[in-house]
Amino acid sequence: MAKVQKTYTQEFKREAVRLAQSSGKSIAQVARELGISDSSIHQWRKELAEHGAEAFPGSGHQTALEEENRRLKRELERTRQERDILKKQSVSSRTASCEVPGRGRLSQGLSRQHPLRDTWGVAERLLCLEEASDE
Repeated sequence: MAKVQKTYTQEFKREAVRLAQSSGKSIAQVARELGISDSSIHQWRKELAEHGAEAFPGSGHQTALEEENRRLKRELERTRQERDILKKQSVSSRTASCEVPGRGRLSQGLSRQHPLRDTWGVAERLLCLEEASDE
């Protein structure tokens, strides 16, 4: 059988830590009275000391750093998708009638179906794309 983990509210955690610090009782005794483990109070006390007001954000609520991290990951994913779309468009535009074959001795043996790519005609390809967009 799976162990069910109990969830406590932010207020409960703060109150448990406050009781442990100010009641004069030991952490173990406060924990027994509240029905929780003393390690929970130790953990909550540490988190409260480290994060202060941002401690115990709960599920769905993140600290400012976690929220910024999540926002940046979403932005990165969107940027990757945009890049992939542009790559697909670039590949399809190369295979369209807008390709410019290579020139000179190197291209004499090549047929029109196999233009010399990525070494000659970058400017010509850009001009061809510009002309295609004007049409």
